[in-house]
Amino acid sequence: MRYTVTELAKMIDHSLLHPTLTDKELDEGCALAKQYQTASVCVKPYAVKRATELLRESGVLVCTVIGFPHGGADTEIKVAETKLACQQGAREIDMVVNIGKVIGGDWDYVDKEIRAIEKESAAHGSIVKVIFENDFLNNEQKIKLCHICSNIPVAFVKTSTGYGFVKGNDGRFSTAGATLPDLKLMRSNCPSQIHIKAAGGIRTLKDMLAAIEAGATRIGATATATMLEEAIVITTGTKSKMSAGSGMNPAGY
Repeated sequence: MRYTVTELAKMIDHSLLHPTLTDKELDEGCALAKQYQTASVCVKPYAVKRATELLRESGVLVCTVIGFPHGGADTEIKVAETKLACQQGAREIDMVVNIGKVIGGDWDYVDKEIRAIEKESAAHGSIVKVIFENDFLNNEQKIKLCHICSNIPVAFVKTSTGYGFVKGNDGRFSTAGATLPDLKLMRSNCPSQIHIKAAGGIRTLKDMLAAIEAGATRIGATATATMLEEAIVITTGTKSKMSAGSGMNPAGY
């Protein structure tokens, strides 16, 4: 394996975004991220203050989502949400674009909104990851977003929220999440200083390594323990002490 377990952990944003997440599960998730030393925990805005307290001086950053999950809030609200999150301790801001504006081709609106959130984040020393929600978009729209984000520039472009469910002809909802073709498309249409975050459906070490090979440098996942424990077994031949008796669900939700 090309990467150490420590290197892999620092590519993970441990996701704590499920709609049913309780305060107890939030605390457990922050503890898990602290144990494995992930890059960050990604939490809902109300949880930023608590996560910041739990992870203070741990080396794990607090990330939050803005306009989540559909990007439909007014830009002024998104900026205010960003400001409060940064004031409460968020150092990474994952914002959802206004998906309808992207599909409608209102690129001026999309550009101005991303710039406004980037400006507010930068004022607090925080970085921005722009969530495209690729399940809803065609390749031309994804490429245009890559170019807009590169010109601003932002720190990351991100495939999806993990909750962008598309209604099929049978009435059922599904999401593809982070696909290898999308990751390769985004990588090829952004300069090297713009990083790629893969989120949605990455649940195994094999999934994670494939996403990294396709260009991702950050992975959003609930299955953090599952992936890292698999890496630990490969590199050491035994499970870590962290996985034994933790009481945590290693596969997330």
